[in-house]
Amino acid sequence: METANIHSFESLAALDGEGIRYDIFFTGCPLRCAYCHNPDAWHRSSNDMTAEEVFKKARRFKPYFRRGGGVTFSGGEPLLNAPFINEIAPMLAREGVGYCLDTSGSVPLTDDVKKALDGADMVILDVKFYEPESYRKYTGGEFGRFVAVGRYCSEKNKRLWLRTVVVPGINDSEADMERYAELVGDWRFEKYELLGFHTMGFFKYENLKIENPLKDVPALKPERLEELQRYLDATIAARA
Repeated sequence: METANIHSFESLAALDGEGIRYDIFFTGCPLRCAYCHNPDAWHRSSNDMTAEEVFKKARRFKPYFRRGGGVTFSGGEPLLNAPFINEIAPMLAREGVGYCLDTSGSVPLTDDVKKALDGADMVILDVKFYEPESYRKYTGGEFGRFVAVGRYCSEKNKRLWLRTVVVPGINDSEADMERYAELVGDWRFEKYELLGFHTMGFFKYENLKIENPLKDVPALKPERLEELQRYLDATIAARA
């Protein structure tokens, strides 16, 4: 039986997919995003669990999933645990519970990863940057892996939501929004949501004694986020 290292659980969540969600956060991530708000999920915890154990915890919340809710696998990077997800998926399916993947797409597109993506009700994909140089500079990851996951979901007509964190001074211009729209121009997706950079996770860097590369960067102002969201939406619509 597959085991995974679990960071935490969040019950009755409402932002990581449709309806009421039971969020399962894995530890481990191949990226080191400059703006990461969960550096505490980079490394292993003391909480190893089997698929059966996690399933039993999730099953208790089934009554709350009646209006389109379900389980969301997040992290960290959930697709590092694709075999685990593929083992728990039929257990959830027997209970009529679907799952969402909240992923950065930062892993190779292996058969296990494809199977986990295929089995998901929907995928929330983090679109970090729109070209390889910035992607590597601010995340340390491989741009091509993320693009491959996005294109795979699009080609499979998987329900796909896109998200981008907007950081002041890094990717907060209208020109940046045009580049994002260009990147995903031929993808099939339901919506593209911008999230404002915030400083609420800064204390984690201090507690873990990790250097915070954006410690002097302010949170994105809500009104600027709204402006950029409107601009991105209009740019995408004009390209359709």
